[in-house]
Amino acid sequence: MTPPQLQRLIQDAVAHHRAGRLEQAAELYRRVRLILPNNFDAVQLSGVIELQQNRPAEAVKFLERALKIEPKSAVCAMRLGVALTACGRAGEAEYFSRRAVQIDPNYAEGWSNLATCLKSQDRLREAIDCHHRALTLKPDFAMGWYNYGLTLNIFGRFVEALRAYDRALAADPSYAKGHYGRAQALQLSYRIPEAIAAYERFLLLEPGCHEARSYRLLALNNLDTLTREQLFAEHVKFNAAVGDYPVPEFRQSSEPNRRLRVAILSPDLRAHSVAYFLEPLVRHLDQEQFELYLYHDHFREDAVSQRFKEHAAVWRNFVGQPNPVIEQTIRADEPDIIIDLAGHTGMTTRLSIFARHLAPVQINYLGYPNTTGLSAMHYRFTDALADPPGDSEAFATEALVRFSSTAWVYQPPDVTPEINTLPSGNDRPVTFGCFNNLAKINDATLALWARVMAAVPASRLLLKGWGLAEEATRQQYFARFTAAGLPADRIDLCERTAEVGEHLYHYHRVDISLDTFPYHGTTTTCESLWMGVPVVTLRGDRHASRVSASLLTAAGHPEWIAHSAEEYVRLATELAGDRGKLTRLRAGLRAELKASTVFDYEGQAARFGSALRQCWRSYCCRSTALAVV
Repeated sequence: MTPPQLQRLIQDAVAHHRAGRLEQAAELYRRVRLILPNNFDAVQLSGVIELQQNRPAEAVKFLERALKIEPKSAVCAMRLGVALTACGRAGEAEYFSRRAVQIDPNYAEGWSNLATCLKSQDRLREAIDCHHRALTLKPDFAMGWYNYGLTLNIFGRFVEALRAYDRALAADPSYAKGHYGRAQALQLSYRIPEAIAAYERFLLLEPGCHEARSYRLLALNNLDTLTREQLFAEHVKFNAAVGDYPVPEFRQSSEPNRRLRVAILSPDLRAHSVAYFLEPLVRHLDQEQFELYLYHDHFREDAVSQRFKEHAAVWRNFVGQPNPVIEQTIRADEPDIIIDLAGHTGMTTRLSIFARHLAPVQINYLGYPNTTGLSAMHYRFTDALADPPGDSEAFATEALVRFSSTAWVYQPPDVTPEINTLPSGNDRPVTFGCFNNLAKINDATLALWARVMAAVPASRLLLKGWGLAEEATRQQYFARFTAAGLPADRIDLCERTAEVGEHLYHYHRVDISLDTFPYHGTTTTCESLWMGVPVVTLRGDRHASRVSASLLTAAGHPEWIAHSAEEYVRLATELAGDRGKLTRLRAGLRAELKASTVFDYEGQAARFGSALRQCWRSYCCRSTALAVV
C-alpha cells in the first residue's frame, strides 16, 4: 500500500469514527496497524473506540502502547488516565492524569480530568483546585463546568453547582449533560418539581441514560400529588426503557440445600444509613449456609467497610467501572443469589445490569422504598405492615417476601451520646424536630406541620439537613414556610454535621419528632427512638409511607401512628401537652428499643437466611420442572 493510500485509509477511519460508526472505524484502524504497527493515530484511536464501547481494559492496552510511541502526547496520557479510572486503578490513573498536565500545563481538558480522578479518591479540595485551573484556561469549557458542578454537589454547595451547570449550557446550549447536571443540583437543593422537569428535558435529548431515569423516579417518591397507580406506572416504564433480556443458562447446581453464594451490590458498604440495617444481618448470617460476596460501588471505604470485609469471602469495589465490566466480573463469580440495595438511587444504581439476569435469583432490599419495575428482579424483601398482603402486590413487579414482622433491624452508630433531660423541661417551649432528607418535605407536609405548631402555642421546629448552610437554600425554605402558614420566626435550620455522633447530639434539642409524608424516615425514625424522642407519623397507602408505621409497631408504640391528618395533629398535640409522659418516654425508649424486634440481630439474620433459602428452593423447583419438560 502506497503512503497516499495509507493516508486515505486513516482519513476514512477517522471519518467513520467521527460519524459514530465505531465498528467500521475499528476495522480500518486494525488494517492500518497491520501495515504500520507503530502508527500513533491508529493505535491511540483504537484505544478510544475501546473506551467508547465500555471495554476499558482493552483501551488501556492500546493507550499504553500509543503513549510509548508518542511519550509527549498530553491527550494520550489523559485518555489513559480515563481508561485506568474506569478499570478501578486509581493510583495509576492519577499518575497519567498528572503526566498529561505536566506535558502541557495549558491543557484544560487534562486539568478537568485530573480533578475527576482526584474526586474519585475523595480528595475534593485538590479536585476543586484543578477545576479552577481548567476553567481559568478555558472559560467556555462546557464539560469542564459540568465536571466542576459534580464536585460541588459532593461538597454540598448546590447553588454554586447549579451556576456551574448554567455556565456549561451557556458555553454550549446543545450540551445535554448540562441539563442532567441542573436536574441533579435542583434535586439536591430540594427543588423537586423543578428537578423532575429538568430530568425530563435531559431524557428527551438522551433517552438511553438509565441513571437519569432512576434519579427521576427517586424524586417522584417525594411528591404528594401522585397516586400509587401513577407512581407504579412510572416504574414500569423503566423496564420498558431498559428492555427485556433472555435468561441465560446458569451453570450453578440447582441443589436446593447446598451452601449458597450470595452477592450483595451496594454503594453503601461504608458509614452510611444502609449499613446500620445491613451490618447486623451480615455479621450473624450463617456462614455454613451462605458464602458472601460483597460488591461495594463507592470511592469511599472506611472502618465500616473494613468490618464488612471481615465477613466477606470476596470483596470488590466497582466504583468508576462501566456496567459491561461489572457484569462480566459478576458472571465470572457465579453467585446463586444477588441482592441489590440501591434501587433507583440515581448515579449509584446498577439496575440496568440486573435487567440482564446476573444470577438465578435476584432480590431488591433496603435502599429504595418502591418497586424497581424490573421484570428480571424476582423478589423484594419487606414486611406485612409496609406492604400489606392483598393490597401491595399490584404495585410491585417483584414477588413480595414478608420475611419478618418488620423488615429492618437497626444498629446504632459506634459513637452514640447519652440521652439528656427533656429539653422542654422547666416550662420551656416544646421543640418539634425533623432530620429526614429535606427532599421529603413537600407542601403537604409543611401544611400539616403548620397545623401542629398552631395547635401548640410558642412551640418551635428544628430542621436539619444538607445544604442549609447556603443562604439561598435557607431563604428558599423560609419562603416556603411563610407560604404554608408556618411561623418562620419559630423555626431553626441546622446544616448537616460531619460526624454522626455530632448529628445525634442534635436530638438533645428535640422533644418530639415529626415524620414526613408520603415518604417516611427510616434511619431517622430509628435514631430518634434511640435518642429517647417519640416519632409521630402518618400512615399512607404505599411502602414509603408505611415504613415508620412498621418500625413504631416493632418498637412497641403503634399509638404514634396516625391514619389521618387530623389524628397526626392530635397525637403531636397530646404528646406536647404531657411533659411528664415525655420525660418518662425519654428515659425509657432506648431500653424499649433494645428489647424489641428492631434489635433482634441474630433472629433477623436467621429469618433473612431462611427467606434466601426459600427463594433459592423456588428457583430449583422451577429449574427442575423446566428440565423435565
